[in-house]
Amino acid sequence: MNNNGLDKDSTLVKDSGLIKPVVTPIGVGQGGQSFVNEFGGLVTDTGHASNDIVIKMTDVSKWYGDFQVLTKCTAHVHRGDVVVVCGPSGSGKSTLIKTVNGLEPFQEGEILVNGISVGAPKTDLPKLRSKVGMVFQHFELFPHLSIIENLTVAQIKVLKRSDSEAKQKGLAYLDRVGLSEQAKKYPAELSGGQQQRVAIARALSMDPVCMLFDEPTSALDPEMIQEVLDVMVGLAREGMTMMCVTHEMGFASQVASRIIFMDEGHIVENCSKTEFFESARSERAQQFLSKILDH
Repeated sequence: MNNNGLDKDSTLVKDSGLIKPVVTPIGVGQGGQSFVNEFGGLVTDTGHASNDIVIKMTDVSKWYGDFQVLTKCTAHVHRGDVVVVCGPSGSGKSTLIKTVNGLEPFQEGEILVNGISVGAPKTDLPKLRSKVGMVFQHFELFPHLSIIENLTVAQIKVLKRSDSEAKQKGLAYLDRVGLSEQAKKYPAELSGGQQQRVAIARALSMDPVCMLFDEPTSALDPEMIQEVLDVMVGLAREGMTMMCVTHEMGFASQVASRIIFMDEGHIVENCSKTEFFESARSERAQQFLSKILDH
């Protein structure tokens, strides 16, 4: 390893007859050290919106029985960041994002959200989740409640807001996503895109410190995808801290500040948007981008 920190690629050394990559620094950029990791991927600390860390994941590993789905995943999401988590199907993207608010338990490592340890036994997970907005692939609205009731029930039960305060907040966020006229309808009366926008409004009504999106457009018809992406773009431009699992690479190239690329449970690349799309180092990320960007 070169001590001047200017090597451009990982070197290869022999160890017990096997050739393995060595983590190699490639210089110090804005915000910290940049290096090529053991997968040949680029890891930098550039492109963050601020210095204030909201989500800090350190060496997070998770197993389903004997099968390891996450391996020593480390990443930081700063206040105002829009982090897109991408990669092939089955790479661990959704599992990773669900560990952030404890929906998926993990066996090793540490996750801090606003300084609170997600995995600590004494952590009040329901209280923590009330501050971490989550938007799922399949909306998860209560079918027996009206739209406005979907937006107020958690505010009243979890945040202890009054009915009038919760309704005022809910209507404001329904208006924010362009659905104020749908307040008295039920989920089944709305299109998929409209239901997903309601789900976003519901999460926002809890005044979250950050928003997690788990493939929010993958269950939608093509003509409905853009209306949901438009809301997400608006949130990003307003400074909402966001972590998004998505295959919508147009959204990523337009709005993301940073990209996490995963494969087989590993974080292979973790860098700024520009670095990922223009300078992805790993062969796996280059293969992924060549297939995505050619279509």
